Amino acid sequence: MTENSLFVFGAGYSGRALAQVMLQRGWAVSGTTRSQEKAAALAKEGVKALVFDGKPTEDVLEALASTTHLLTSIAPAHGLGSKQSGDAVLDPVLEAFGREIRAGMPGLEWIGYWSTVGVYGDHGGDWVDEEADCRPASRRARMRVEAETAWQALGAEIGIPTAIMRLGGIYGPGRNAFLKLEEGSAKRIVKPGQVFSRIHVDDIAGSTALMAERRMGGIFNISDDEPAPPQDVIAYAAELMGRTPPPEIPFEEAEMSPMARSFYSDNKRVSNARIKEAGYRFSYPDYRSALARMWREESWR
Repeated sequence: MTENSLFVFGAGYSGRALAQVMLQRGWAVSGTTRSQEKAAALAKEGVKALVFDGKPTEDVLEALASTTHLLTSIAPAHGLGSKQSGDAVLDPVLEAFGREIRAGMPGLEWIGYWSTVGVYGDHGGDWVDEEADCRPASRRARMRVEAETAWQALGAEIGIPTAIMRLGGIYGPGRNAFLKLEEGSAKRIVKPGQVFSRIHVDDIAGSTALMAERRMGGIFNISDDEPAPPQDVIAYAAELMGRTPPPEIPFEEAEMSPMARSFYSDNKRVSNARIKEAGYRFSYPDYRSALARMWREESWR
């Protein structure tokens, strides 16, 4: 067995960033994706890539048997798996591999679950920490709360430290305000008093690596120091690019998808004090320093 081996269920944008950090530290990394094409791309980055579409497979079971650290980023869903599942909220990984995780992973030392700050719901712009009430308003946020609870219960049952990481809005190379401005899709939608918490993908990877290496359990908010109005982020990116920012659009007049509009129903400032107290130092502590560095280093594409 490799001394340290990480298995990532759902090795997408953030999972790939984490994989690179752990590979550079000498870990073996396996990860799943949903297609052979994506698996091939993942394999080129040094990850043992496997396809997982919700059903258990022998190659995933084999990889899990030698895994020391398990992370999942796959969102929960309704009615997966057996016909008996009905409309229950189910975690795809627990549904497919829960029995094996409980009994078939002799080397397992740590479990991580990437959730979302959306579980807090609306707090009227107030600060929230990990002890705050979860007030999920949307169906997807309620499902996340249930999935968090299920993973915590599994960790307690088998005596493995389990970290629930609640992530802010994710940005980084290939996913940022610069690209939106370049593509012409950026909008400055203004809802008075509205703020969002964000996190650069490198800080997701860095903080998760810290928790994995130290086998830390508990709930942690992973978001930067400065919750901010979304229109300010677009305006600052435009300034760095030397462009005129798009005009402000009142929230009531903005054309958005129902999902995009639903994000504006939650207003809160998410505290990252706990992960800082655990020893993590952010590479990108706020959107201004992050965007300025990404623009200077040309690392935004």
